[in-house]
Amino acid sequence: MRDGSTVATVHSEALPGSSGAARGCQLVVVEGPDSGRAASLRSDGSETLVGGASDCDLVLRDERVSRRHLAVRELAGRFVVRDLGSKNGTLYEGSLISEVSVGAGATFKLGRSFVRIQPRPQALEVAPSQSRRFGDMVAESLSMREIFAVLELAAGSDVTVLLEGETGTGKELAARAIHEKSARRTGPFVAIDCGALPETLLESELFGHVKGAFTGAAQSRAGAFARAHGGTIFLDELGTVPLAMQARLLRVLEERTVRPVGADLEKRVDVRVLAASPNDLNTRVAEGAFRADLFYRLSVVRVVLPPLRARREDIPTLVTELLRRRGLAAGRVFGPNLDRLMAHSFPGNLRELRNIIDRALALSPGAAAFADLRLQITPQPMEEGVAVRSDLPYAEAKAALLHSFELRYLRDLHQRHQGNISAAARASGLDRKHLRLLLRKHGLVAAQDTPASTPSDEDEREE
Repeated sequence: MRDGSTVATVHSEALPGSSGAARGCQLVVVEGPDSGRAASLRSDGSETLVGGASDCDLVLRDERVSRRHLAVRELAGRFVVRDLGSKNGTLYEGSLISEVSVGAGATFKLGRSFVRIQPRPQALEVAPSQSRRFGDMVAESLSMREIFAVLELAAGSDVTVLLEGETGTGKELAARAIHEKSARRTGPFVAIDCGALPETLLESELFGHVKGAFTGAAQSRAGAFARAHGGTIFLDELGTVPLAMQARLLRVLEERTVRPVGADLEKRVDVRVLAASPNDLNTRVAEGAFRADLFYRLSVVRVVLPPLRARREDIPTLVTELLRRRGLAAGRVFGPNLDRLMAHSFPGNLRELRNIIDRALALSPGAAAFADLRLQITPQPMEEGVAVRSDLPYAEAKAALLHSFELRYLRDLHQRHQGNISAAARASGLDRKHLRLLLRKHGLVAAQDTPASTPSDEDEREE
């Protein structure tokens, strides 16, 4: 989900350090066999070609993409996107297009690939935070301190923030910390898990209802927006909100008024909106499952929280903090216990680490330090297939299942080919660059910078 080293995207000049200078745009493959590949859009007004042919500006190896599939041309600050008579067509916001004029940020689906128009990469003009703490979040890693710097700036304004990241990466912790550091700290903080409620209940939960509005509405009830008046509302699992509800949500964000279910009159609300999703909502926009206008309204500042396996250097700090909150002076966090934690892939991220520590404390009465804890870490299933976690909510169980499968497959593939990425890519049918990104995602190879030109040596191995 994370684009290169960028931890935050600012869709306006809402934060200090964001630049309004023209930077030019590029086409980026955000999902598909060529994920991460990019091509700059021509600045002379001519078309940039996308397709499978070698002479295209952005060459895709997706077999469902035509040789010359798509053309993009910049015109007066907009982008004219033209399907070139492709066999499988081009989808924009869920509809087939022949030609359309769009703004930066638009995402298109070509075959199995998603291609986005976005500004060219620019170094974030915010230095990493000198603090190792933001609210209840603690970290030593540079990646998290960069995020802390962005969140510190966001907390000082009323800007809308979209938090993305895998389940358990601390999105609600980040949202609560933003609220607590903001001018609204004395107001309420109301969190709603949009994925845990059916559509009929979600509408009532968000906007409220009047007495008799539906069967069982024995009395009027204020919705989450009304309860958050003067404070902050946090909308978690935003990608699960049905399209019909998205339209109502967009109106609330734009008009700052809500109409309870069954009511005739609207009520003014003064709330700051923070939202979160474990998925890349831009991809959902391209599929037509999420409204583009709502996405841009919510993602004025978009922050991607990395998984724990991508910042293992934070584990000792996190363990120390978890034990401190439970009344135990951890002492020095080192030794076999730390080695076991550092070797684990943590598909459940911070939530899983917290559960491991809580379980160890329960099983280690009288423990005086971290080294005394009896850690029990659930191993990744490797011999009997991938386990289904029925003890988790559906969305979390599905994410854990997919993560376990991907990790098992990649680990076996990498070991079977003795670290030879070219051979592993041929055997798996994956593009070599995409395979390398997946291996880095799961911590199976070093997360070093990609060289400007990738060696063609067939015996290439990650050191």
